[in-house]
Amino acid sequence: MNDYKKIKNKTGIAKAIKSALTYFGLTLWGIAVLFPFYWMIQNSFKSFAEYNSESIPKFLPSVITFENFVTAFTAVPLGQYLLNTLIFTLATTIIMITVITLAAFAFARLDFKGKNAAFTLLLALMMIPNELVIITNFATITEIELRNTFLGLILPSVTSIFYLYLLKENFAQIPDELYLAAQVDGSTDFNYLIKVMVPISSPTIVTILILKIIECWNSYVWPRLITDDEAYFLVSNGIQTIRESGFGRENIPAMMAAVTVISVPLIILFLIFKDRIMEGVSRGGTKG
Repeated sequence: MNDYKKIKNKTGIAKAIKSALTYFGLTLWGIAVLFPFYWMIQNSFKSFAEYNSESIPKFLPSVITFENFVTAFTAVPLGQYLLNTLIFTLATTIIMITVITLAAFAFARLDFKGKNAAFTLLLALMMIPNELVIITNFATITEIELRNTFLGLILPSVTSIFYLYLLKENFAQIPDELYLAAQVDGSTDFNYLIKVMVPISSPTIVTILILKIIECWNSYVWPRLITDDEAYFLVSNGIQTIRESGFGRENIPAMMAAVTVISVPLIILFLIFKDRIMEGVSRGGTKG
């Protein structure tokens, strides 16, 4: 009996040590990930004079000032960049979710000739390097004279094979009996999709929406390639322009303020919906 208690105590101590080491490692990892965001935000509240006078960087501003945020919006057209990005993000996300929802329903529930071959071909397209796709899209958009337009920005991003696959797998988990019952009741395929499949798959759809919003908000290569008119710059391109200008190189606190304004909405969005994202990914990738 005493030996059993000793073994149990040793096991408990080992588990406690393992747990402590795990949390210690996660804490260090969390600090490493969050520190750049903290450094960006705290620098955005420092005055230009304080920032330049620091021989050793301080972890907190002596006096909190909002002057950098005012400068970020007045020295450069940051508001225009944000508006352009909002238009691009909303339009692209709405069109994409409509396209992939209809396509996922067709592949998951309808029977038509060549369905499996078509879906396999779509998945095979994921193997094509993104650089080749960008070159093809650039040539096409340029040929039809859509450079420096919102339509040219939006069109290449209105579908996603990965999101289509994720939603199709989620739709496929819905029992066939519901579809057959809907047909017996005289429901159309579209009504069944909107009233049954979409509500059941809402965690996955919300996940796709959030991930697409983040993807569009952070989009850099394609907007940089297809637009050279500042009137159509997105925030990612705008920040690059600010960084390369004299304003961005000289006034670092104002630069940090501009980056903070751009970053905070996505951080808040992720923190609010992080549980839905995890739920949607797990539902989309689990059978049964």
